[in-house]
Amino acid sequence: MQIDSKIRYLEIVTSDVAGTVAVFEKSSAVKFSDPVAELGQARTAPMAGGAQMGIRAPMHDAEEPVTRTYFATDDINAATEAAVEAGAELAHPVLEIPGQGKFSIFFHGGNQFGFWQD
Repeated sequence: MQIDSKIRYLEIVTSDVAGTVAVFEKSSAVKFSDPVAELGQARTAPMAGGAQMGIRAPMHDAEEPVTRTYFATDDINAATEAAVEAGAELAHPVLEIPGQGKFSIFFHGGNQFGFWQD
C-alpha cells in the first residue's frame, strides 16, 4: 500500500459556489464544468498532475464549509483502515462512485481528509 504524495481531488464545500468558481476562473486560466451529479453537483476543473478540484454546496444542513484534500492511494481499504487504527475518526466509509473511483473520508486533529483510488 502506498499513499501518493499526489493530491487526487481537492474538494471545496461552500455556500457560494458561483462566487468561488469565479474566484478561481478569474485568477487562473481554468474553466469549471457544469455540475457533476456523481460528485454532489460539484463543478470541477483539472489541476496539475492529473488531480481535480471540485466546488460544491453543502449536501445537507449539518455540512459546514470545508476544504477537503483527498490523497491518491493504490489500496483505499488498507489506507482507510490504517488511518482509523492510528486514531482517525471514520466520517465516510469507502464508497465507489460509478465512473469516478472510490473514496473515504476521515477526521483527525480538527481537519478533514480523504483517500481516493481510481
